[in-house]
Amino acid sequence: MIRSPVDRRRFVLLAAAATAPLGAASAALAKPTETSAPLRVVSPDGRVRLELDTRQGQLSWSVARDGRGVLRPSRLGLDLADGARLGAGATVVSATRRRLTGTWTPTFGVKATYSQACEEITVDLRDPRTGIAFAVVARAYDAGCAVRYVLRQAPGGQSVTVGGEATTFNLPAGVEVYSSRDEGEYQRSTPAALAPVVHPDLTGSSDVGPLADLPVTAVAADGSGVLIAESDRLHYPRAMLRPAADPAEGLTVHLMHYPGRATGWSGPGDTPPAPTFRLDVGQTTPWRVLILADTVAGLIERADLIPTLATPNILGDVSWVKPGRAVRIRKPYSTEAALKVVAFAAARKLDYVEFDAHWYGDGTDPGDATVPIAGLDLQRIIDTARAQGIGMILYVDRVPAMRQRDAILDTYRRWGVAGIKFGFVWEGRQADNDFIFDLVKACGEHRLLVNLHDNLRPAGLERTLPNYVALEGVRGNEQFPTARHNVTLPFTRAVAGPIDYTICYANPKNQTTNGHQLAMAAVYYNPLTFLYWYDTPDKYAGRAWPDLRWFDECPTTWDETRALSGAIGEHVMVARRHGKRWFLGAMTNESPRVLKASLGFLGRGRWMATVFADGPAAAKAFETPVVIRKVPVTAATVLSLALAPSGGQAILFEPV
Repeated sequence: MIRSPVDRRRFVLLAAAATAPLGAASAALAKPTETSAPLRVVSPDGRVRLELDTRQGQLSWSVARDGRGVLRPSRLGLDLADGARLGAGATVVSATRRRLTGTWTPTFGVKATYSQACEEITVDLRDPRTGIAFAVVARAYDAGCAVRYVLRQAPGGQSVTVGGEATTFNLPAGVEVYSSRDEGEYQRSTPAALAPVVHPDLTGSSDVGPLADLPVTAVAADGSGVLIAESDRLHYPRAMLRPAADPAEGLTVHLMHYPGRATGWSGPGDTPPAPTFRLDVGQTTPWRVLILADTVAGLIERADLIPTLATPNILGDVSWVKPGRAVRIRKPYSTEAALKVVAFAAARKLDYVEFDAHWYGDGTDPGDATVPIAGLDLQRIIDTARAQGIGMILYVDRVPAMRQRDAILDTYRRWGVAGIKFGFVWEGRQADNDFIFDLVKACGEHRLLVNLHDNLRPAGLERTLPNYVALEGVRGNEQFPTARHNVTLPFTRAVAGPIDYTICYANPKNQTTNGHQLAMAAVYYNPLTFLYWYDTPDKYAGRAWPDLRWFDECPTTWDETRALSGAIGEHVMVARRHGKRWFLGAMTNESPRVLKASLGFLGRGRWMATVFADGPAAAKAFETPVVIRKVPVTAATVLSLALAPSGGQAILFEPV
């Protein structure tokens, strides 16, 4: 067991805080429930029903939506290191329920306010063999449902040693699932055949077997969508899913023994496993979440459920957290080259510039991440950027972050740095996740934004620590994936949280049109959106680029989100509002298609639509021109969007 050096008591206090509604939300007093009555919760709209069952010596849960089974009876429980299973044979001691109402306001998000309305039941149980007391907490929201465990009492100590989790997801017959691991491509399969492709450079110090990272998206025979995810992962290993040993049980949770990474970069290739970990009395486990929608496109509109379930902001005043658009400064580094990027950022209305790897050394070497390479006047560059309202983000590898964290944070704060992009970050074991929590929290206390890169997965931490504005955890544009991959992500990984896709515009390695690239800025939600990933200012000098106006104007945080249409791996169309303006992005796979966009979301009045569309298809997708036109529209208008193969379209709607 790898022991984490953090103060565990604070995670218990966080668990208590997570159950206390804040802001505009309120909760009715918890009321005792007859344990002989059905142990169920129902969403405020009456559509979602989650039921707990303790009969037949097993603890299980089942979920229905509109009376149709979404989750067949599925096992619940925790596996202790000594082989005992909490849940099997447990007796119900008491049950209480309460209703939460109201909303909360995120620092940034896909909507201006998030609903917190739900019904909650807490079922306290005791395991007769071990004497351990624990609880299962279940909630039903309009957007879906969730379940978690709480350790109440551990006879003879203040903790238990856990070896795994027995939570299962027994999906109905006929369901197809889309899964991935190691930032790879998504694979379609049945639950029993779930086996995402393993990264070819995976080290021996990795979780092996038919394992999928969360989220996993399921599509039922009737076209409805289910997204399996987690939220509030604090002082606990990251979860993956695998087929249960008994195929009749569906998918089961696997808690990671190793950090999730595809290579041995950023440290030794061999890393000790942590097959067990400590769960403290009073500690809650992460929520096991089901987001539910009539269609897979509907999942996009319900992405707020994951941060809603997370522990509220613990940093206090975060008015200094500013989402925005960013561009990186690329090697070879020099002061003059960096100042040219700052000037480009100002001309293109960007909010941040970032020095990427090697500005201080080789990353994993003993280099000092507070000392720039020779000849780089970093302070001058930072000051020049700040004078134009542009923040500086600096890349730091995981190794110096571990070795000299406090010195880095104190120095960067003194320099006037706005944020840090940490690379090759390990996430998986309890200790890895504690390191991330402490790192992001310490950055927040120094008023530094955080963008974490490499094989990570979102779990609502951006609510708890709102300076955590972006993370990777995806096969992004820097890998030049297919259009099919790009139109799979909006219904899978992108629903779970911010997705740093590093848009590579007008790049000859792209397998998509430039219209497709433009649309990404509205389709993918990322509060810190990186643009022009492989570019330098020279690329855009010498001629006009009117299509770049879309990037100049497109925000990164939203007041409203509408999923207009979509089919996983086929196409997607999303409209998002920021202030009085709407931004619509549409993307297709390798097949050309015409999409109909009904503009009822605009509301009253007249609007001017600036359309950035695919022109005549070229032999190579990236050579397809962008054609710009203006169209007067109203809410009654239905636009016809013609998308080229691997194409897309972006539309800006402004009131007139």
